[in-house]
Amino acid sequence: MLDAKLRPLIDPPLNRAGAVLAGLGVTANGVTFTGLALGLAGAAAIALDQIGWGLALILANRLLDGLDGAVARVRGPSDLGGYFDIVADFAFYVSIPLSFGILGAANALPALVLVASFVLTGVSFLAFAVIAAKRGDTTEAHGRKSFFYSTGLAEGTETIAVFIAMCLFPAWFGWIAYGYAALCVLTVFQRSAMAVAAFRG
Repeated sequence: MLDAKLRPLIDPPLNRAGAVLAGLGVTANGVTFTGLALGLAGAAAIALDQIGWGLALILANRLLDGLDGAVARVRGPSDLGGYFDIVADFAFYVSIPLSFGILGAANALPALVLVASFVLTGVSFLAFAVIAAKRGDTTEAHGRKSFFYSTGLAEGTETIAVFIAMCLFPAWFGWIAYGYAALCVLTVFQRSAMAVAAFRG
């Protein structure tokens, strides 16, 4: 919901940093995998009750997630890079609720519900992208991407805000997880309504 609105604010500094990294020979895929490693390390830190470190590594992951696209825009985007980027994103997204589920037994059920909602949201997102590509539809609402990015109530910005809230208020993890899972399910219905409008006939 907020991703497209934030792009004009975050793209200029990211593009400048991406140009510097590309000039140093850094590849977009290298940034993607480094970011994934940091994100998974953050999840591991949370599972080990080092939530402060977990939060710091989550923020580092998100910074690199923005930088890989900036580097790709300089060096030239690739289909393989787009594939790695989305797989890394979802691996990271799933790892954070999983880490809270490991941290405390009381978190297990809300973590499971949130992961399930992420799966549904991811399926709707990727299914929409596949059909849109088949039809030749394009959009740059989220910047130049390797495939069609459909808008939803629960996007990357909202997910990171929720992860930050979980780290700042770990005792409230269950309520936060259930609330965001509900928003993810609403996103699936929203995207399905968009699919009906766009793909019917």
